[in-house]
Order: sequence, then structure tokens, then C-alpha cells
Amino acid sequence: MSLGNHLFHARKKRGFTQEDVADKLGVSRQTVSKWETDETLPDIHQAKRMSVLYGVSLDELLEFDLDVKELQEVIDKTSDAVSDKVDWNKVWSKKYPILASYQDEVDINYYANELSGLLKSMEKQYGYSELNSMLVLKDILAVVWKKRKQ
Repeated sequence: MSLGNHLFHARKKRGFTQEDVADKLGVSRQTVSKWETDETLPDIHQAKRMSVLYGVSLDELLEFDLDVKELQEVIDKTSDAVSDKVDWNKVWSKKYPILASYQDEVDINYYANELSGLLKSMEKQYGYSELNSMLVLKDILAVVWKKRKQ
């Protein structure tokens, strides 16, 4: 997403019009429009003032990621009952086709038993619930994945 899009979405999220922002920053509405369409860039002073106006850090303003924030909002609003009804494997397999095909190739029972042992070990060693143990192992697996990609 471009800086202009970041600025546009940050402004919209706060419910400001371009006129509101222009008045508060002492610039013209056209200037705000040019920033949001990437025709020009705000100077660092104006960017700092916008970050205060929008209630975000300067880093957040420059790296504003609407998709992640929207996804977080959806996750926060989704109840466990609804989440339990979703076939997450089917949903993610549209992006990662291996999720729809590995079942015929992989010895699932072998890996399930190995992972079950790790879960039980974590539950016993740290006193975590089954769910918390699963989440921690998922997170550890993500760390392993990131290290392998480096």
C-alpha cells in the first residue's frame, strides 16, 4: 500500500474529512488530497502533526496496514462458536493448495502422535491447558519457520 493510501485510511479511520485535516494542519484541502493520491509528500513536520491528529505513531502512520487491522477486527468479533463451524483447512487451502492434498501422502497418525506427546509434555511441565499448549507450540513452529527462511 502506498503512503497516500496509508494517509487516506488513517484519516478515514478517525472520521475526518480532508477539509478537517487541512484546517487542523493549516494547509489547503488540495494539499491533503495530493498527499493521499501520492502526487506530493508531506514534510516531516506535517507527517508528525498528522500522526498526532490520527492518534498513531509516526511509524504506524507511515506503515499503516489496513488489511492487518481489519483482519484483527474480524478476529476480535468472531466468537468461538462461529470459529468452530469454519473449515479452516478448506479456507486456507485456497491460498495453500497443499492443505487440500497432503492427507493422502503424509503419515498423519505418526506426526499426530509426535505432536500429541509434545502437547502433553508442555501441559505437564508448564501447567498449560490443552488449548494454550497448542497455541504455544504453533507459535514455536512459526519461530522455527522464520529461522529456516533466513
